[in-house]
Amino acid sequence: MRLYVNIDHVATIREARRTDEPDPVRAAVLAELGGAEGITVHLREDRRHIQDRDVRLLAETVRTGLNLEVAAEPAVLDMAEALAPMQVTLVPERREEVTTEGGLDLSGEAPGGRIGSAVEQLARAGSRVSLFVDPDPDAVLRSAELGAHAVEFHTGEYANARGEARGRELVRLARAVDAALDAGLAPHAGHGLTYENVIPVAALPDLEEVNIGHSIMSRAILVGMERAVREMRELIREAPSRVAEPGRWTPPLGHG
Repeated sequence: MRLYVNIDHVATIREARRTDEPDPVRAAVLAELGGAEGITVHLREDRRHIQDRDVRLLAETVRTGLNLEVAAEPAVLDMAEALAPMQVTLVPERREEVTTEGGLDLSGEAPGGRIGSAVEQLARAGSRVSLFVDPDPDAVLRSAELGAHAVEFHTGEYANARGEARGRELVRLARAVDAALDAGLAPHAGHGLTYENVIPVAALPDLEEVNIGHSIMSRAILVGMERAVREMRELIREAPSRVAEPGRWTPPLGHG
């Protein structure tokens, strides 16, 4: 399973003071040195954290793979098309939200509509296109109909659930992964995943990629980027055996 590290919140700290540090481009280098198989950034319409300059430099310097998250809106789509990163993930976006609150609503989307046209535009430029959706079979089927290459399942409900409810969300996610494979889509997952809750998700045998940002950035403040990424990479690598032996599931020092 690939670990893509979302470095948005490096830019969040920078933009809090409208200065030039910390630099997300330097953070991406350290994340890759720590074992990240890819870098994710979200270029929001309101530019609250990642800026155009960041994306341009990351497109030139990331050595693994750049996953650019954007809304299906002309201003950001045109930039994604021009840069043609390895992967573009289309996400829902509301300016008043603190973070992405759920998957794309594809219920009224047709191949020639807003999302379908965006998928076609980005694929034509040479990018692999993923749609950020809730872990539901209908969303998977519509993603395939719209021409996507992959789906990233929103794991926020799993992350927020407790006890038996979390188990049900994990089953829901596993079924969505199976549906994606049946539809010919690569299954990814992300949102709200942490050092404490990533193990069961990472143990799903056919999930290809996870995107994790806030938890890694939070730990990086305390122990450094390379170590924070390395610890998450190790948890993901050992996830199948740790699930098989629950007593081995021990988060890094300082995480409970």
